[in-house]
Amino acid sequence: MVLVGPAGAGKSVLGRAVAARTGRRFVDLDAVADPYYAQAGWSVDRLRERIALVGRLAAEAEWEPARAHAVACAVADHGDAVLALGAGHTSYADPAHLATARAALDRCREVVRVLPSADRDTALAVLRERCAADKGRSWIVDGHDFLAHWLDDPGTELLATRTVFTERETPAETAARLGGAADR
Repeated sequence: MVLVGPAGAGKSVLGRAVAARTGRRFVDLDAVADPYYAQAGWSVDRLRERIALVGRLAAEAEWEPARAHAVACAVADHGDAVLALGAGHTSYADPAHLATARAALDRCREVVRVLPSADRDTALAVLRERCAADKGRSWIVDGHDFLAHWLDDPGTELLATRTVFTERETPAETAARLGGAADR
């Protein structure tokens, strides 16, 4: 099972709960991606340097090949795990990079897009609240609203086999709902 969605959606918390419930390992791509980025000639330090030079939005576009490569490698290396992909790992401006991620994720039985609510405004408000509380970030950078971008991104929806709304559920309740799908 692969969990995708915007920052603050609860992918990591939910992924750990599903993994514990199903006896699988949990892998957060954000935590293991550095070697994959290096294979593609990138690093988080290089990303920071590019952000300082060209701005966050342009640097994210430059970094797309490394993110798509990381998705492909993580799926190949951790196919037996519950895998959470950071928001940028499913959001691409270049269709070729989206196609790379899609080819990798097409091998996965279940790619679940996690959102706090079916209502866009409610979902965005919850995401903003969580990101501010958990990481002290608004995700509005250089005038670009990354949370809204990730929430509205059609590529993320395209990559998912289904969307799960977590409103009014604890992570344990959502994990119970998803646990049966992970066992199939």
